Amino acid sequence: MADRLERDSRRPVYVISVAASIVAAHPRTLRIYEDEGLVCPARTPTNIRLYSDEDIRRITWIRHLTRERGVNLAGIRLLFELEERLGTRILEALYDEGTRDRADTPAGDAPSSTNRSGRAASSPDAAPDDR
Repeated sequence: MADRLERDSRRPVYVISVAASIVAAHPRTLRIYEDEGLVCPARTPTNIRLYSDEDIRRITWIRHLTRERGVNLAGIRLLFELEERLGTRILEALYDEGTRDRADTPAGDAPSSTNRSGRAASSPDAAPDDR
């Protein structure tokens, strides 16, 4: 009975509309991720996409990297390949770091004065030597 209650995170169970609502994305976005080779959902005999919990986690990482870190899909593909070659959890660490940073910043604080590359953003009235 206990085995039956445990969920296998690799078992594909979510159709595309449910998976899209879980990750707060449009179903077309998930199709784009599939076209780009970033996620590979299982298919039923009638060709319906089914996503597993691992697929949902991977899509969550993709969304975080594109929205919060400014990484494009080609960069994410390289990160996935690097992660696979090295056998380390690069994306999980980046996601944990990003969510921890958001949790540490109070909601009322002004946004950081760094740009997407992590460098300090220069102000328009700063002297050239200060940039």
